[in-house]
Amino acid sequence: MTWLDRYLQKRRIREARRELPPGARVLDIGTHDGTLFRLTRARGVGIDPELAAVTSIPGVTLVKGSFPKDMPKLPNESFDAVTALAVVEHVPESELLIWAETIARLVVPSGLLIITVPVPAVDTILHVLMRLNLVAGMAAHQHHRFQLSNLDHIFTAPLWQRAKHRTFQLGLNHLYVFERAPHLQAQNPRLPSPSGQPSRQLSNP
Repeated sequence: MTWLDRYLQKRRIREARRELPPGARVLDIGTHDGTLFRLTRARGVGIDPELAAVTSIPGVTLVKGSFPKDMPKLPNESFDAVTALAVVEHVPESELLIWAETIARLVVPSGLLIITVPVPAVDTILHVLMRLNLVAGMAAHQHHRFQLSNLDHIFTAPLWQRAKHRTFQLGLNHLYVFERAPHLQAQNPRLPSPSGQPSRQLSNP
């Protein structure tokens, strides 16, 4: 990663950190090198097909592979929150539909899914920055013509409900927070009974 990649990564994590409950068990999809866990002191699992070589992080398992097929076997409701920062725009919509169901099984009732995604104009900026060797991230052509409006169709009832949406970095990036439906047991009998934790109060979208 270049210095600019690292700066942008930390900005995304700072936005996501504001949404994480204290002491959260987190699944970080696209973790790269586990920086989110170091900066938030969360515990959990980070997964990335291009996982960087890093020293171990207490309470954290880092997995080199793709979500969800390379995830270790875990019981349902293993996490309080899932983060996917600058990731979903690289994933085809058909795969994101699988993500929606899989993540819903992995988080507790009223657990959170925190997503950041750039606006389409960032593709042009990215091309320029890559030519200048200022960023070394995924190429814009891997964005699969992602549309922001798709998120509300993919992460929707009965599995999910949108809790928050805001922009940051001068409107170039969006942050979405989706909450797993607390009544999901009635909709999906494959999930165990809810843990009894009260639903968190979140601001309206």
